[in-house]
Amino acid sequence: MSSAKVTGAPKREQWTGQFGFIFAAIGSAVGLGNIWRFPGVAFENGGGAFLIPYFVALLTAGIPILLFDYAVGHRFRGSAPLALRRAAGKGGETIGWFQVMINVFIATYYAVVVAWAVSYFVFSFDLKWGDDAAGYFVGEYLQTSEAPFTMDFVPALLIPVAAIWAVVLIVQATGVAKGIEKMNVVFLPLLVVTFLALVIGAITLPGALDGVSAFFTPDFAALAQPKVWIAAYGQVFFSLSVAFGIMVTYSSYRKRRSNLSSPGLVVAFANSSFELLAGVGVFAALGFFAAQQGIGVNEIDGISGVSLAFMTFPAIVAEMPMSQLFGVLFFGSIFLAGITSLISVLEVIIAAVMDKFGLSRRQAVWGVGGLLAMISLALYTTTSGLNTLDVIDNWVNNFGIVFAAVISTIVVMWIYKRGPELSHHISALSTFKVGRVWRFFVGILSPLVIGFMLVQVVVSLTRDGYGTYPSWYTNLFGWGCVAIMVLAALIFTSIPWKYDPNKFVPYPEFTPEKQPTVEKSNA
Repeated sequence: MSSAKVTGAPKREQWTGQFGFIFAAIGSAVGLGNIWRFPGVAFENGGGAFLIPYFVALLTAGIPILLFDYAVGHRFRGSAPLALRRAAGKGGETIGWFQVMINVFIATYYAVVVAWAVSYFVFSFDLKWGDDAAGYFVGEYLQTSEAPFTMDFVPALLIPVAAIWAVVLIVQATGVAKGIEKMNVVFLPLLVVTFLALVIGAITLPGALDGVSAFFTPDFAALAQPKVWIAAYGQVFFSLSVAFGIMVTYSSYRKRRSNLSSPGLVVAFANSSFELLAGVGVFAALGFFAAQQGIGVNEIDGISGVSLAFMTFPAIVAEMPMSQLFGVLFFGSIFLAGITSLISVLEVIIAAVMDKFGLSRRQAVWGVGGLLAMISLALYTTTSGLNTLDVIDNWVNNFGIVFAAVISTIVVMWIYKRGPELSHHISALSTFKVGRVWRFFVGILSPLVIGFMLVQVVVSLTRDGYGTYPSWYTNLFGWGCVAIMVLAALIFTSIPWKYDPNKFVPYPEFTPEKQPTVEKSNA
């Protein structure tokens, strides 16, 4: 430990109350994946039947691990590295820094996608993409090169990406309550209203109900396929922002005697409700487009991811009545969903640096955030930026987050045996109690299921590669990212803390006879 350390870290920032936390947590969970990932995943894995494994996964993995993150962050009062250090020693801290590095990579490309949405929001007023939406996106807008990697910058991308970074860093510098919370309280209701207007408009279009029917038509035979269940667990896992430090960090800003379980249920079901709403809206639009083209919905290419948002949907918008309005609503929704999630990703990094090095919020935001902004501009505003984004996103999400989930639950629940302590903490502070069933889901079922997912991912990426990219490229930007995350986690763990990480005010061991007064949820 450094001789400069004092008795403990400075007082931690806090949300103003229950609703501030809930809005921020939902704002983090409801992101780009809700709009462009869930509809496609559901459609490709049994349609309406997919909802069965989806809700099973939500109840057995999504909500339990969400509460696990809440409990770790709230009980041990810190960012991911600090809270996990207090829960599981130096090994826990290393896992926490690995989670921070996941957010570093996500932040650098997530800001770029939000910037694309802002550009397309402006383009919607005159339908700038014309009759060839896909060609405009990869050609004129991104100027994508055939070479896997270039350093040729696209000037039109620099300004919107820099502007997004300026906005989010200003919000971060303002603080947890005055910046992050207020932004979510404004933007989240605006997102719901905007997207609801889009959905209502979409389902009134000719052929829309055929699209919705195609989305919900169940293929129960798909339930016999293991890959469908893996897809369900993967979707729930990724969409709830669990296992990579966000909810650990956010819950550390909660008041000491705050209800933990009820807000967790609110956040989880609000996120799932928005995903279902997104499925209806997206497939209503796809149904209309299929009717206009005289084809079936299953014949449309690009119904998920970047292709859906920036190629397929602009083409659909061009065919719609009131095209400009639909474009504005869709890309406005993408922007609102993306920026609230980006804020939460950045907060994981900022909080960790503040805790470790004793920096002020402004020092951490402008120092670390400014560095991330430069990396983002350098990597993703070139003619090969789309390729780099695609590969890094695949490895970070499909390997990095899954690996972090497996190792964190095993270390905390198995090696350090914190399960009884964490379940007791949740129950003592909450109206909804958890116990052995919760510990089974978090400590046994989830590691087994997610571990199986991890093995499948590693085998697939090692054996088959990724897409049509050459192996040197995926090794450099895929496995190379993983190597950087591991190496950085080890280096940051070895650096002395500015403050003694083990000196903090612990929670009393609440007993059934002496339950604390907790903040009630009216949500």
